[in-house]
Amino acid sequence: MEAKALAITAAQILDAKKADQVRLIDISQISTLGDYFVLATGTSGTHVKALADELEYQLKEKGVPAGRVEGYRSNSWILLDYESVIIHIFTPEARAFYDLDRLWQDGIPVDPAEYLTK
Repeated sequence: MEAKALAITAAQILDAKKADQVRLIDISQISTLGDYFVLATGTSGTHVKALADELEYQLKEKGVPAGRVEGYRSNSWILLDYESVIIHIFTPEARAFYDLDRLWQDGIPVDPAEYLTK
């Protein structure tokens, strides 16, 4: 799956499971880590795990398994690495503390109208 399509699919899955503040950032021009970051917030540690589980399950069903999953035991920040797309799911406190939105502000935000139906 192409990177942008994967990022949009991930954002749609997270949105459907009631993730808050779903955001896509194109980092391809400023980093070699990947092409896109997907950031999302769960309402609690349990919700963060449920979001990660659902995302991993649905993408695997589409033939796209995660390369790595980090932070599953932390209860506050789970990272799913799909090589070209890196997905971060936070609790509200962790998202505010790590503030990746600010750290990656030089990336190009993808308009939510492209991928969310709200």
